[in-house]
Amino acid sequence: MSHLTNEKPHDKKKQTIDSSLVDRAICFATKAHSGVVRKGTKIPYIAHPLEAMAIVGSITDDQELLAAAVLHDVVEDAGVNVADIRTEFGPRVAALVDSETDSEVPGMSHIDSWQIRKQAAIDHIAAASRDVKIVALGDKLSNMRAMLLHYHEQGEQVWQRFNQKDPACHAWYYRQLVKSLSSLSDTDAFQEFAALVDQVFSRYA
Repeated sequence: MSHLTNEKPHDKKKQTIDSSLVDRAICFATKAHSGVVRKGTKIPYIAHPLEAMAIVGSITDDQELLAAAVLHDVVEDAGVNVADIRTEFGPRVAALVDSETDSEVPGMSHIDSWQIRKQAAIDHIAAASRDVKIVALGDKLSNMRAMLLHYHEQGEQVWQRFNQKDPACHAWYYRQLVKSLSSLSDTDAFQEFAALVDQVFSRYA
């Protein structure tokens, strides 16, 4: 005996989105970071901006924010000009990438200016728009995930891979970032970020 139901054939159309901007951004970033690995590893550098983009994608489907996330290091680390980003991807993406770019301090080395640059980044993010904070969170959460993994693998030796080798300084920086990004506390990404900061830096003053 057959059982009749009221179920109808699945007739929903597959949802689509215009991802051409993000597709181009991924190709651009992959080329810009070609041959580069993450500090202290053999992992291709592009894995980081792709993860940052995925984190941003857990918060929003805004294609310009996703593009900015995957491009966020091309100016600072790959020598790309902000003007080129503006030409290729538009003014909003360029402004978001520029907001993620660490500026050098005239007359000081990269290492000596670490505290000044990080304080500037903390202050900038705290006062920034939600869009800027979302892109920043993608970057910082990706970094914290990697930091926890490498800490489990290498212990205290992990800090030697950074220009700033004092873990207490990193603890200060990331705890301040948690405060600066707290307006995103309604997102799972922020909650994971805050928890990882506590986990990694609980042993440092």
